[in-house]
Amino acid sequence: MSSKLVLCSYFRSSCSWRVRAVLLFKEIDYETKAINLVLDGGQQNSEEYKAINPNGTVPALIVDGQCLNESLAIIEYLEEVYPSPSVFPKDPIKRAQTRAIAQMIVSGIQPLQNLRVLQKVGDEKKGEWAVFWMTHGFKGVEKMLEKTSGKYCVGDDVTFADFSLVPQVYNAHRFGVDMSQFPNVVRINDELSKLPIFQESHPSKQPDCPADLR
Repeated sequence: MSSKLVLCSYFRSSCSWRVRAVLLFKEIDYETKAINLVLDGGQQNSEEYKAINPNGTVPALIVDGQCLNESLAIIEYLEEVYPSPSVFPKDPIKRAQTRAIAQMIVSGIQPLQNLRVLQKVGDEKKGEWAVFWMTHGFKGVEKMLEKTSGKYCVGDDVTFADFSLVPQVYNAHRFGVDMSQFPNVVRINDELSKLPIFQESHPSKQPDCPADLR
């Protein structure tokens, strides 16, 4: 690999956050290219950005001129190229559980409250919509964590699942979800939030975060 990785990111994108956290976890040097999802109708919709990432989403990781998109695919790539420290447990059952929890969040919760969906739902209903689907999704995650969790989502090591959990809990707080219903989610998020990788990758610490949100 001949050049520094470039992460196309938006400070408050949960998908971007999970990739930022993995990059820090693996101590991979990278630079950020900020893509503002709301300015001028969204920079992700510009012809310039779509020439890089035709899907018009963040994150995108530029590797030697090649664009990788979709956060879980990016994380899998980083795991293959930078295998240590690993984001997966060694035990096959725990690896499957880790992937399952991540997918429950990334496929079952986050897409229903992302920007495109909320814009379609409309300002009047978007808060109610987001709270309903996040609450619905976290019920399943909470039940799963009763079986798999230790200090973190799967046992006592940070895994793939944890990188999905923290940004989603942040979104839940933004929309006013009653998180007291999910004691395991809250407990694990509190533990993960103490770690430098999640503190440094937090939206408020990103270069494109507005001053009033820092």
